[in-house]
Amino acid sequence: MHAKPKLAFYWAASCGGCEITITELGMRLVDVSEIADIVFWPAAMDYKYDDVRSMKDNEIDFTFFNGAIRNSENEEMAHLLRKKSKILIAFGSCSHMGGIPGLANMFDIESICERVFDTMPSLDESKGTRPVIKSKMPEGEICLPELYNQVKTLAQVTEVDYFMPGCPPVVDQVWKVFNAALEGKLPPKGSVIGADIKTVCDVCTRKKVELGFKVKEFHRPHEIELDPNLCFLAQGVICCGPVTRAGCGLPCLNGNMPCRGCYGPAEGIEDQGAKLASAIAAIIDTDDVEALQKTLASIVDPAGTFYRFSLADSIISQMKYK
Repeated sequence: MHAKPKLAFYWAASCGGCEITITELGMRLVDVSEIADIVFWPAAMDYKYDDVRSMKDNEIDFTFFNGAIRNSENEEMAHLLRKKSKILIAFGSCSHMGGIPGLANMFDIESICERVFDTMPSLDESKGTRPVIKSKMPEGEICLPELYNQVKTLAQVTEVDYFMPGCPPVVDQVWKVFNAALEGKLPPKGSVIGADIKTVCDVCTRKKVELGFKVKEFHRPHEIELDPNLCFLAQGVICCGPVTRAGCGLPCLNGNMPCRGCYGPAEGIEDQGAKLASAIAAIIDTDDVEALQKTLASIVDPAGTFYRFSLADSIISQMKYK
C-alpha cells in the first residue's frame, strides 16, 4: 500500500481569504483527508514551525503557500517550506503577484511606520510607540519579525513550481487543482494552474461595443447607475478584463462590478498595470491638454486601480528596488 501524499498550507502576508477558500471546500475536505494527509496547516490546526523543521527534505508532497513576503518570518518559512516540499504552489494573488500588501511598495517602511504608529489618531496612549524586533520582559526576551522595506512575491525569494491566482482562488478550481495534483496530472512546472489562457473580456457575456469607442470621463462604480448588460469600459468604468486571465467564473461581473484583475496578467502580458494603462489611454476621447488632464483626474487612485494586485511583480517595482 502506497503512503498517502502529504499536503501543507501556509499563510504569510495576506488577509486570510485563501485559508477561508480551503475551508469552503466543506465536506470535500473529508474526501481529501481520505486520500492525503494534511501535515501542516497552522491557521486551522495546532502545528508548530518545529514540526516542519523536523521533517525530512522533500517530505511534503504539495505546499499551498498563500501571502506575500512582508517580513523575515514570511521569508524564513518560504525557504523552509521550499526545502521540505516536492512541489511549492504560490496560492492566491498575494503570493503570485504581491497582492494588496504589495501596494505598500509605493512607500518605504519608515514612512509607513510613521503614519501607522506616530501620526495615526489613537484612542489610547500608545501613539508614538513602535514595535521593536527584540524586547526584554520579566519572562524573557520577546522577538518580532523584521519588517522589510519591500513586499515581494513568493517567486522573488524562492523557486516556485506552480502559480494559482485569485483573491481568493475560486473554490471549484481549487478542488480541480487538488484532484489534478493528487492524481499526478499537473501541467509542466512553471505553469499557471486553476485558470484559463483567455482574458476575462474573451469570456464576458456583456454587450460589447464597436472598436474605436471613446470615453471623456471615468467613474467609480458607485457614482453612476450601472447597466448590468453593457461593457463597463463603454460606461466609463475601468475594468481590468482586457488584461486579466480568465478562469474565475466572473463573480464580480455577474455581481455588476468590474473585473479587479486578481487572476493576474493574461498570457503574453509582462506587466498587467502598464498594459491596462495603455488600453485605457487608447479610449480617452480628447487631444486637448486641459481636457486630458480633467479626464485623467477622474481616475481616482491610479496605482490602486492599475496595480491593485500586481505592483510587487511589476516592472516599476522591480526597477525601484534594483
